[in-house]
Amino acid sequence: MEYVNFGKAGIKVSRLALGLGLRGQADEAEAQRTIEHAIAQGINLIDCANAYGPLDVRETAGRSEVILGKALKGRRDNVVITSKVASPTGDGPNDRGLSRVHIIREVERSLTRLNTDYIDVYLAHVFDDTTPLEETVRAFDDLVRSGKVRYAGCCNFTAWQVCKTLWIGDRINAAPWIGVQNPYHLLNRDLEREMFGLVRDQGLGVMVYSPLAIGLLSGVYSPGHPAPSGSLWTTAGYRERFSAVMEGNSGEVVSTVIDLAKDLGRTPAQLAIAWVLSHSEVTVAITGGDTIAHLDDSLGSVGWTLDDSVRQKLDAVSAPVRTIF
Repeated sequence: MEYVNFGKAGIKVSRLALGLGLRGQADEAEAQRTIEHAIAQGINLIDCANAYGPLDVRETAGRSEVILGKALKGRRDNVVITSKVASPTGDGPNDRGLSRVHIIREVERSLTRLNTDYIDVYLAHVFDDTTPLEETVRAFDDLVRSGKVRYAGCCNFTAWQVCKTLWIGDRINAAPWIGVQNPYHLLNRDLEREMFGLVRDQGLGVMVYSPLAIGLLSGVYSPGHPAPSGSLWTTAGYRERFSAVMEGNSGEVVSTVIDLAKDLGRTPAQLAIAWVLSHSEVTVAITGGDTIAHLDDSLGSVGWTLDDSVRQKLDAVSAPVRTIF
């Protein structure tokens, strides 16, 4: 496993992280075993959120933090964990967003579920345009100064929102936010437009989620064939879009990844993640594999260098793709 600094912060993280969205894993014991296996294989960064739970159902929101807390027993200081705040946690008017009330309440709940007294990197999960940004920045600063949070960052912010956050933090002398987390993969290269330039200039770390485009680049799916029975893309909310994303330019990307991976003796998942990690702006790729088998496949994406000619082919075939998600 390779380890790098998270942006210009001193903390070092593995280039591959384990994400606990648990879209396709309802077995909590198996999820815990996957976390323990990831740590044993050298992954020291586990990405979580207060809204995550098996099957991502509101009633199970927060269960991922509980599972992670159990897996961390006896090894807490060897693992860097993230969690997030802003997503809905209830039906009340203050059960979402980035107000001081919601942030302070939710960090305490996350700490309890995680069975720890600190979160390494606490992320604003989405931008909240109903709360003054300075209120949010000051609340995160208070958490850092109290020791309950080591570092702050954001998830799903646009470049201008990140820039404004940094400007406010600098103006009020708050603890600087150290990184961003956004989707990035061969079917969504939006980060290259503005975010990459910003993170290079400001020295921010970049955590990339969904490097396999919600599994489309895993090798499980291929153009011209239906999604395998029981797979994520046969479930409600996904099956209606499957045919569209497997046609045209995006379908050509999937086929190219499959063909190039075969030539290289790699799996499609390994090639797709290696392409993401080949960008100097990217600090970490988050694998969303819900099983040990999926995780082991993703682990094959690190420890080798993507040939320039292969990267150029992937760059070229993915350039015309209109971002789907």
